[in-house]
Amino acid sequence: MTDRHKTRKILKIVTITLLVLLLFGYTGYEIQKVMFGPRIEILSPKNGATVSDPLILISGVAKNIKEISLDDRKIFIDEAGNFKEEMLISHGYNVFSIKASDKFDRKIERIIEVIYKSPVI
Repeated sequence: MTDRHKTRKILKIVTITLLVLLLFGYTGYEIQKVMFGPRIEILSPKNGATVSDPLILISGVAKNIKEISLDDRKIFIDEAGNFKEEMLISHGYNVFSIKASDKFDRKIERIIEVIYKSPVI
């Protein structure tokens, strides 16, 4: 075999190997959505926070979800999975529940507890 044939054979093997690795990598990336199910990360407010404003912003990021709700009221996310909802809270202890499910009907719930103390005048 000439050097040219050896080079073509090596190039063909390297190309096929790279394509197979790319295929397995992409499959692994996509399958993690199926394996790990829905995820919710609450950015604000922090759980157990004490606030002095009755209007709070609940925000976070949801991944791998089909639908999401805040206290059983459907909320919406943007393309990146971000959500923001303003809530009017009552004096004292307040509890919020964020629930999400994926296309396989696996569910996740996050609880946020907030204490509202009105400012002293």
